[in-house]
Amino acid sequence: MLVELSEWFWQERLWFPEGLGWADLEDRDGRVYAKGRDLWVALPIALVFLIIRQIFERTVATPLASLLGVKETVRLKAPHIPSLESYYCRVTKNPTQSSIASLCKQTGYSERQVQRWFRRRRNQDRPSLLKKFREASWRFTFYLLAFIAGLAALIDKPWLYDTKEMWQGFPVLTLLPSQYWYYMIELGFYGSLLFSVASDVKRKDFKEQIVHHVATILLISFSWCVNYIRAGTLIMLVHDSSDYFLESAKMFNYAGWRNACNYIFIIFAAVFIVTRLIFFPFWIIYWTWVYPVTIYPPFFGYYFFNGLLMVLQCLHIFWAVLIIRIAIRFLTNNEKVDDDRSDKDETDESEEEEEEGGDKKHTKKNGPMQNGHTVHNNNHSKAE
Repeated sequence: MLVELSEWFWQERLWFPEGLGWADLEDRDGRVYAKGRDLWVALPIALVFLIIRQIFERTVATPLASLLGVKETVRLKAPHIPSLESYYCRVTKNPTQSSIASLCKQTGYSERQVQRWFRRRRNQDRPSLLKKFREASWRFTFYLLAFIAGLAALIDKPWLYDTKEMWQGFPVLTLLPSQYWYYMIELGFYGSLLFSVASDVKRKDFKEQIVHHVATILLISFSWCVNYIRAGTLIMLVHDSSDYFLESAKMFNYAGWRNACNYIFIIFAAVFIVTRLIFFPFWIIYWTWVYPVTIYPPFFGYYFFNGLLMVLQCLHIFWAVLIIRIAIRFLTNNEKVDDDRSDKDETDESEEEEEEGGDKKHTKKNGPMQNGHTVHNNNHSKAE
């Protein structure tokens, strides 16, 4: 059954235009072509990235955080209350009002105390500022180096300037060493992100990030197997061109460098919109979707490849909306740039406000307060 499934999966009509097949990609006359088995190299590269990341975060990112003044917020620890801990772990982290009332009866605590316990317990599970900084600095380093390396690999290639050259001689396109390593390193990095997703900082677009990583891995793998390598290198370069700006803005945000964070974010927003909403759909997708049908009839691989590109484009539009919303808030109201996707710490300010509100009502009724007690007019006797 597995043999039959493998034969069906690798049949040429799924992967190539009519009249072409795997035989066209056999090495000959000193010319080397991409092969599916090469992709296994990305697995050990992904594991190496995980190891390098741990070393980098400890030896580079942590001292850098200290140098930039990253300060941890002091979090009050929730006391261990078995019944509340059991409810938090097994039922929900955000109990409803009726559930809080029921928990008050079980524990003997007041409603405010139970709400405070859940706030503090949720804060305990949130990643620390240092962890966020280390993750952002690791990604910043990779994206910046990947963009520089990708640009160096493509700067002298004709298809960087004339996109039609992507298909010149397709699919018999010789594999260059620079293309091989660019592909394997990018694939290994995104594989490492997928492996570490359980321990990385979780944001509100967690599901979209998973979809993005999976779509990227499929896109890189598929384009390698069918020799869409020239298109693949352009796609990777476009994506790497803006990501390091975002990660550097995050780093300055965590360090409290507000102005640096704000202005770098505006640069990121501009680069993101130009590369992801203009260059990507009208420069790359056009030449992978419209032009190829003029040189060969559509086939399954053509639809699959462009389908993955459209998935990425939908994610680009989703993220662009978030980015534009943040940028507008900053430009119109001069508000601090904050990542809407981040799960922020909860504080006990709501309780303090409630208490202050109660004090004000008490003051209005009984007069001014001093040290929490009513100040009486010495010219009048205390009302009994």
